[in-house]
Amino acid sequence: MTSLTNAIDGQLPFLRRIFRRIFQREYFVYYALIAVVLFFSAVLADTAFFSLANFMNIIRQTTPITLMAIGMTFALAVGHIDLSVGSVVALSALVCALVLDITYWPIAVAAGLAVGILTGLVNSILTEWLRVSSLLVTLGTMGIVAGLARVLTNLESIPITNDTFTTIFGSGSFASISVMFVWTAIALIIGWIALSKTRFGAHLLAVGGNPSAARAFGINVIKVRMTAMIIAGTTASIAGLLYAGRLHGARYSLGEADLLTVIAAVAIGGTSLFGGRASVTGAVVGSWLMGIINNGLILWGFSTNEQIIARGLILIVAVAIGVKEDRK
Repeated sequence: MTSLTNAIDGQLPFLRRIFRRIFQREYFVYYALIAVVLFFSAVLADTAFFSLANFMNIIRQTTPITLMAIGMTFALAVGHIDLSVGSVVALSALVCALVLDITYWPIAVAAGLAVGILTGLVNSILTEWLRVSSLLVTLGTMGIVAGLARVLTNLESIPITNDTFTTIFGSGSFASISVMFVWTAIALIIGWIALSKTRFGAHLLAVGGNPSAARAFGINVIKVRMTAMIIAGTTASIAGLLYAGRLHGARYSLGEADLLTVIAAVAIGGTSLFGGRASVTGAVVGSWLMGIINNGLILWGFSTNEQIIARGLILIVAVAIGVKEDRK
């Protein structure tokens, strides 16, 4: 009996290491995704929830969130946050739709992207050069951009009839695969390579983890932070174009309810809200998780208000887990 006890005690450190390895913070979002899918598959067994068509529909609806979540990951990686992404979505979509009425679609796309790039640049300049919190700066620009979106068309929707644009940005498909899935795959690959396999990605995490040490190693901290904010603005613009293409029109209200979902997706995906730790893959899976939860709640009969409450609870859980991990 004593020898058996000693053998078990000798294996405990090994078992603890295995347990910690399996249940690392970065794996949480994957376990959560599996658990949620299994739960809704059981609860909604008499619906079409567990079907390829429904999952493709979830991806189609969540792709703009996915793009914004990837951009937000870069901003959070350096310790910043961009609250203006939802407003950028609407203004980018509207500008693109208006320009599309008078010229070719590539020019309209460039005009829409310019909104996000310019907003990201303004956010970064005010944050870095004036040394103002990105939370406060982007809260202000969120209101300004949202106001511009309302004034631009006097609250009127702008229809989009250009078939090429709508096919590329949301409505097209390859066989049974939506073009939105292609956009997700491209964004995931580019974002993952940029963050995990390049010097720029290493600089992002270094700046977010310890700005003083990064500066001592010769990293241009201001440039890295500004680039991260511009990336966040640009991905929000792309999200706006995808909304416009999928819905065949633009409206001032596009993206206005997405901010909470984006932050929840990024936080639950393993990115620290305080900088220094980020995961593009986790952000993508986190956005899918939020999309699956929304889809499941809708099929279950939950109202829009109840869905908002659910997203808020998920965000609190994700933040709590992230803060606990950061304190270790």
